[in-house]
Amino acid sequence: MNIGNRIAGLREERKWTQEQTAAKLGISRAALSHYEKNRREPDTETLAKFADLYQVTIDYLVGRTMNTQAALSEDIRSFVDHLELSDEELLEKYNLSVDGRKLTAEETKRFIAFVRAERMMN
Repeated sequence: MNIGNRIAGLREERKWTQEQTAAKLGISRAALSHYEKNRREPDTETLAKFADLYQVTIDYLVGRTMNTQAALSEDIRSFVDHLELSDEELLEKYNLSVDGRKLTAEETKRFIAFVRAERMMN
């Protein structure tokens, strides 16, 4: 199954017309038709709009999974979105890793210092 089939199927499940859907997405009906018929693929921004509108993951839309929902709950997503790596308590509680190997406390501190130094240069 491809992107066009998925977005058309999701629209049809909701019994929305192409006109209604295009208006919700802020695109033309012709553009939506091209996406649904696989004549064009949506850009990243439009793909994200489809995912938000249909409340599915982008992975589902592009065919990487049959699961329409994200693996992360809203509570977990909120936590991850506001994660502060320099929080000592957080570093003690969670195992951070790179290439499958746990970062030591010293490596984590150097990583944070590197990011801070790079930001100061920009």
